[in-house]
Amino acid sequence: MRRDRLVGVAMMLGSGLSTQVGASVAALAFPVIGPAGVVAIRQWVAAIVLLAIGRPRLRSITARQWRTVIGLAAVFAVMNLSLYTAIDRVGLGLAVTLEFLGPLAVALLGSRRVLDLVCALVAAPAVVLLMRPQATTDYVGIGLGLLAALCWAFYILLNRTIGRELPGATGSAAAAGLSGLAYVPVGVVVLLHHPATLAAVTYALVAGVLSSAVPFLVDVLTLRRVPAQFFGVFMSVNPVLAALVGLVVLHQQLAMPDWAAILVIVSANAVAVLFGDAAHHSPVPVGPCDVVHGVPELAVTPAFGKVSADGEQRSSRATQ
Repeated sequence: MRRDRLVGVAMMLGSGLSTQVGASVAALAFPVIGPAGVVAIRQWVAAIVLLAIGRPRLRSITARQWRTVIGLAAVFAVMNLSLYTAIDRVGLGLAVTLEFLGPLAVALLGSRRVLDLVCALVAAPAVVLLMRPQATTDYVGIGLGLLAALCWAFYILLNRTIGRELPGATGSAAAAGLSGLAYVPVGVVVLLHHPATLAAVTYALVAGVLSSAVPFLVDVLTLRRVPAQFFGVFMSVNPVLAALVGLVVLHQQLAMPDWAAILVIVSANAVAVLFGDAAHHSPVPVGPCDVVHGVPELAVTPAFGKVSADGEQRSSRATQ
């Protein structure tokens, strides 16, 4: 059980690093095709990769399940466009920090443990410090970052629901396909008005793999192992990764107070991971599975109470 928990933590860390490196690479294409052009290309990449992996049986998806899939597709599309536009206006570190407020809200609202709440509350002032007003504050960019935060909160919860209701990558693949389809007219219009260069297309393609396909698949599998609120607390590492990647790839410098805030966020996450209740953070029981067909039986942790794979409602303590 401890090994599976460590695997879940490693998956979250890898997903976050992949996302931030992809975002920094995408920023290199902004001067040529803009954020909308980059998002269109990365949505197409995500759709192609996940449809190939998931091979969703669309006819087996019920009307109720389709509503969740469509919701995830819309959230995914809006989240990426708002985040990338925010990155273009306020920089990678601040944009990602603002987006993190979504998972932080999930942690605060969904946790029943004092430790999780304390870690989130310790991280919150550090996040506020990172987004403090500057002489050249771009409030439109900040607003877009907050919109991305709202989308990310819904992304976590909808991914959790899809992981419970649909096997393997079926739901994620279907959502990615719908999102990619919706961006076809957007991409055509943008690329007609802003002809792409080979370098810009390459950057966007790399961003699509690193920031869409990889984390989209990893996240839905990770959320089978850890509760949504723990996922939200741990993913506060994203501002740290964004700051480091921004420094290395985009040469974006941070002031000492910013680095101090980052240290606080890292410390809060370390406490949550190392000293959390083993029973609460233990991995869910998973049988033999693959990413295409999923698992035969899976215990999940929705926002309210616990539900087993057969749908039976159980008390919170009974399944922890």
